[in-house]
Amino acid sequence: MTEPTARRPRTLALFAEWTGERYASHPALRFRTADGTWTSMAYADLRDTVRRTARALLALDLRPGDRVAILAETRPEWTHTHLACLAAGTVVVPIYPTAGEEELEWVLRDSGARAVVCEDAAQAARVEALRPRLPDLGEVLLLPVTYQGRGAVASAAPPRGRDQPHSTESRATPHPAPPVGEGPWRTLPSLPTAPLDHLLARAEAVRPEDTATLVYTSGTTGPPKGCRLTHANLGAVQDATLPLTEGGPGDRTYLYLPLAHLLAQLIQFSTLLYGGELCYFGGRVEDVVGELAEAQPTHLPSVPRLFEKVHQSVLRLAEAQEGGRARFEEAIRIGVLAADGKLPPELHEAHAAADKELFALVRAVFGGRLRWALTGGAPIAPTTLDFLRAVGIAVYEGYGMTESAGVITLNHPGAVRHGTVGRPIEGCEVRIAEDGEVLARGANVFPGYHADPAGTADALDGDGWLHTGDLGALDPDGFLTITGRKKDLIITSAGKNLTPSEVELAIERSRFVSHAVMVGDRRPYPVALITVDPAEAGGRDAAAVRALVQEAVDEANTRVSRPARIRAFAVLEEEFTIESGVLTPTLKVRRRAVVERYAQEIERLYETG
Repeated sequence: MTEPTARRPRTLALFAEWTGERYASHPALRFRTADGTWTSMAYADLRDTVRRTARALLALDLRPGDRVAILAETRPEWTHTHLACLAAGTVVVPIYPTAGEEELEWVLRDSGARAVVCEDAAQAARVEALRPRLPDLGEVLLLPVTYQGRGAVASAAPPRGRDQPHSTESRATPHPAPPVGEGPWRTLPSLPTAPLDHLLARAEAVRPEDTATLVYTSGTTGPPKGCRLTHANLGAVQDATLPLTEGGPGDRTYLYLPLAHLLAQLIQFSTLLYGGELCYFGGRVEDVVGELAEAQPTHLPSVPRLFEKVHQSVLRLAEAQEGGRARFEEAIRIGVLAADGKLPPELHEAHAAADKELFALVRAVFGGRLRWALTGGAPIAPTTLDFLRAVGIAVYEGYGMTESAGVITLNHPGAVRHGTVGRPIEGCEVRIAEDGEVLARGANVFPGYHADPAGTADALDGDGWLHTGDLGALDPDGFLTITGRKKDLIITSAGKNLTPSEVELAIERSRFVSHAVMVGDRRPYPVALITVDPAEAGGRDAAAVRALVQEAVDEANTRVSRPARIRAFAVLEEEFTIESGVLTPTLKVRRRAVVERYAQEIERLYETG
């Protein structure tokens, strides 16, 4: 084990032991039971659950370095299984439960997964159907039921403060188990278990340079690649970011992001390392905003869309009142001045009124305790950032990729510059190549792709620099701005190089637009495919919707160079979805898939343009 003063264990194999010893009776995991009650599990019980699950894995004769896939939604059992796999010295292979059959087969076969832990019988049946094409696959298991132990506490009351004790006396109904249904599958708790001393010896034997996880990229430009991340890679990110998150016992992180994504896993680790409580959403994304008020988090990681939807909803309510839009915008202007410490004395009274009538209500939507929010994966609308700053919620943008163990740069309370993705984290260097590509090097950068030396050679040069594929710029103070994707560059038939994200983001500033995709490679000029937000466009006819989109396109065209201006656009009748194959599980647009799916619409734009 590590010294008592260490901020983290030597490897993630010791994670549950380390946190269980330090925070024993503090609440670790919070989740809903079948009757809707919020229930907490203490750190000591989390450790015991992880031990029991890991001992079952050892009894399956899984060896150090064997791959174990987890195919499930975000829920406490995901965390139990994740930490148990690490304790057993195995390599975790996260798989999105929304993955199609082709992707599911590819990940399981390419990783050589020896076992798969599935959320329910339906997912297990999908894996079984692929078994003839998966020569390495052994056991298919179902997630266990959440452990009911001495630290499980049922409570519908508001959360206790940082310094108040957490009761560990009562028992609670466990989180409902996934439906088992018909099938030959066993749950991990039903398996025999290896002796505890065997598990502890296995965990102690894991080295920092050993592979901890094999995370497959989202595949926006081809088949997913398996990124090998070591315990040292993930530890380097924890070392660099933990001092920046300002958390401790009594704090709570609300998690609805998919744990199959590396960002959610990093949040899981950091929350538990500082002794906070990880609060899982109830399972329905549409309920997230409503749950925030109940969960009362202090920390919230999210994609930009959640923050933008809250902003749009409040603006829509303001616009329903005569003169409401003008009053709303004036309140935000005053709030931003206050947030920046530039509020003149004559506006103090107006700010107090705005705080009482608007800002406090918005803070209540997020539970009233939120002080640290993180967003990444896509740029957040500047107007939304101003809105949140005005109401008193700090949102920090960061940047990273799976190959960098999730983080390269980060804005944080000690150094923030809006419009950028922050400065490089400690231990990570960033430079801009001659062609504008962002390069990164450090202990967080992965050693390579699984079974793909050619792909590794493309991503890492001889000096250890990771070629991110993103275009960007560093300002004199070291803050990074991402300007686009290198592979997304559009070259028109006139030879003009265009960065699609520039105009796409400008169009998406409109609250009526959910997605904008520029098309124009080897074409005379760019056009766009646009989807609208159903909630914002509701009740309007097609002509009215098109007029609103036209306004957004016209406004965007004033912000970009003449060659990049959109000459024609189509408003699509359907939203982009993961199921249709045009969005990744992390909601990034698969540009190639969009162009293929809407080829006829694109041709019509050029025929009539």
